[in-house]
Amino acid sequence: MSSVRSLEAGDIEAVADLFQRLLRKSGKPAGNDLKTYLGTVFLDGAAQDGKLHSKVHVREDGTVSGFLGVLPMEMEFEGRRLLAANCGTFVSDDRGTDPFTGARLLREVLSGPQDLSFSETSNDVSTDMWRTARATVLAPYSLEWLRILKPAAFVLETVASRFSPVRLARPVARLADAVVARGGDKQAWSHYTPLAGKADAFVDAPATDEDSVEACRQLVRRFALRPSWERPVLEEMLRHAARKALHGARVQHVVKNRAGKVAGFYLYYGDAGGIGRVVQIMAEQGMEAIVIDCLLRNAHERGLVAIRGRTQPALLQAMIGKKCAFLHASSTVVHSRDPALLEAMTSGRVFLNGLAGEGWTRLIGDRFE
Repeated sequence: MSSVRSLEAGDIEAVADLFQRLLRKSGKPAGNDLKTYLGTVFLDGAAQDGKLHSKVHVREDGTVSGFLGVLPMEMEFEGRRLLAANCGTFVSDDRGTDPFTGARLLREVLSGPQDLSFSETSNDVSTDMWRTARATVLAPYSLEWLRILKPAAFVLETVASRFSPVRLARPVARLADAVVARGGDKQAWSHYTPLAGKADAFVDAPATDEDSVEACRQLVRRFALRPSWERPVLEEMLRHAARKALHGARVQHVVKNRAGKVAGFYLYYGDAGGIGRVVQIMAEQGMEAIVIDCLLRNAHERGLVAIRGRTQPALLQAMIGKKCAFLHASSTVVHSRDPALLEAMTSGRVFLNGLAGEGWTRLIGDRFE
């Protein structure tokens, strides 16, 4: 009879195989780099916490057929310290023969000692399982935003992701974008133009991990329900986030006013000619539009053709009028038996996604040898 139990060191090879085949869609065997990293993220973190563990689904013959990764996270709410289960990598090998594998894994995790559980990367199938378990989808946290900076180059890059030879037409796309943007004195769907504005009064500069940690710890305080980030925890997360080879170079900036007060922080990845991926935007209340403008200007100056990221309620409001398109790729879902916590989450008073998720791990956006 199949069963669900906590992840053990001996399961890592099987979990790596599931990850490689079903999530990375690769026919190559999982390498030692991936196996080591899965152990670091899902076993070492559990050992430090001692309460929350990732789960595997095991067939009657003892082989692993499913996995749900759990990243323990400390949070705080109204002076209370809380334990959250950040549910990330979710994969099942037996959907055809045993369609309830995923549901069993999720049920086992949700029955744990945590105060709340969430996922920021829930696909449609997983979201249906979460809903069956009486979880809630947070719509304002579940949208992807996209700002096209150079439309012709963006279309070419989108096609090139499936048919790489079209990249030979990049010079033509650059010329077309230059013609479209010529003489533009306002923002438009057809192009992006860096214009003078309030952001000019702020200093937008690269930040060390140390400066970024201090900025994040300060900026998260505005949220009623938030991660309880101790410096060593954030430092370790940023070390993990140092490289995402599939997404491009890391750009990590802190935005300050002329007096040196922190107004915001952003972290994204991208190379010239490509589409940037934002992991995190944070801002003091009322400064969201300024920080977004700084990020867009930086991405344009670095030659990106577009940039995308995940929404939060305050960011969603600030993006109105900035010619961003919105789409749904995955959902942020939450589960808690505490009505006060659930109300804080559904009313937009919680900090989730990105660094308060799994976007900082190498599992999203990095290459494994």
